[in-house]
Amino acid sequence: MGRRKGSNTAQTSTNSSNQFEGTKIRFQDADDDGVATDSSNLDESILAVDKAAEDVSMGEPNVSFVDSDAGDDKTSADYYFDSYSHFAFQEMLKDVVRTKTYQNVIYQNKFLFQNKVVLDVGAGTGILSLFCAKAGAAHVYAVECSHMADMAKQIVETNGLSDGGGLQNLLCLIVLILYFIPLFTQELFCVTVVTVLKGKIEEIELPVAKVDIIISEWMGYFLLFENMLNTVLYARDKWLVNDGVVLPDKASLYLTAIEDAEYKDDKIEFWNNVYGFDMSCIKKQAMMEPLVDTVDQNQIVTNSHLLKTMDISKMAPGDASFTASFKLVAQRDDYIHAFVAYFDVSFTKCHKLMGFSTGPKSRATHWKQTVLYLEDVLTICEGEAIVGSMTVAPNKKNPRDVDIMVKYSLSGRRCVVSRVQFYKMR
Repeated sequence: MGRRKGSNTAQTSTNSSNQFEGTKIRFQDADDDGVATDSSNLDESILAVDKAAEDVSMGEPNVSFVDSDAGDDKTSADYYFDSYSHFAFQEMLKDVVRTKTYQNVIYQNKFLFQNKVVLDVGAGTGILSLFCAKAGAAHVYAVECSHMADMAKQIVETNGLSDGGGLQNLLCLIVLILYFIPLFTQELFCVTVVTVLKGKIEEIELPVAKVDIIISEWMGYFLLFENMLNTVLYARDKWLVNDGVVLPDKASLYLTAIEDAEYKDDKIEFWNNVYGFDMSCIKKQAMMEPLVDTVDQNQIVTNSHLLKTMDISKMAPGDASFTASFKLVAQRDDYIHAFVAYFDVSFTKCHKLMGFSTGPKSRATHWKQTVLYLEDVLTICEGEAIVGSMTVAPNKKNPRDVDIMVKYSLSGRRCVVSRVQFYKMR
């Protein structure tokens, strides 16, 4: 899986909406009292983003190179889970679209969380757990497999939300027993306890039999690359009460097509002549490797097509493997060099529908978009359609990787092509 160089600049979305085949969703800006904008990829206006949130700063860690490998007996699996360094967590926290949406979902829907037991799957720094605690959850269990769990414990303690009870929790118990005391008085005294548990969801045991809410930021690139979806589903089946809530509960994958001649030449055709030598044998491998990048919305040539919507509260683990047909209709005369995939996430249990998009017409996120280059350059005229299907499945050797097969054809006035291409996200 590649990444385009120098593509971290956030893009500002316009008011134009993606056209796609599927149900249109209305999202309202969390801080906007006006009317929301119709958009398949939830446009920039769906998020209430404080300017101050863009200036999040993280302290520099103290680094020591002495005996850095001493006692290092970690397995390859351990290295995977610890591959998310503090820099990776910082990138995710600084993703305002991601983090602010979760904060708004929690703070603006406190009725979901008050006096409820919450399980945070893949808690990382514990930021979602802290949000839930502030929203009035009775108890939050934050499960994190990597060494960041140790940091999360310190963060929880620093913010006065750790285990240990104390006078405030005693007062909380008394107030809860005295049910006739108004709710605002309960909130005055009660302090939510956040318990950080280090380990894999599949291996730990919670101190409680059931939880009311499961919250997680499980999504990966292309939605499904290195994701934690199966872990969330495992936790749902084992611990969630019958009428419990999963947040987010909907995720949708979309496909569109773009013109990208300049960068395709730089990435793919580069191998034809490398300082005078033919290295074209590498082109095939390069073509199979999807590129994670921020796409300029002006490159988009076709509509967006809804490939798959996953209902996290009901789906089975095997549902993440699928084959979906698509039809991409050209909106202008142009050339097509690649397909682009992106996803939307929805929180449908909120008082008002909330969510965000990783699409090219929305504000950039750390997920960016996934570009799949085509072997052919398609010359397409306005109104002509590329029809085909996409098959997505976890890799058999490493389920965190994704295998993709795309079948597509175009029967146009100036181009007729039919092809099958395979991609591997590693």
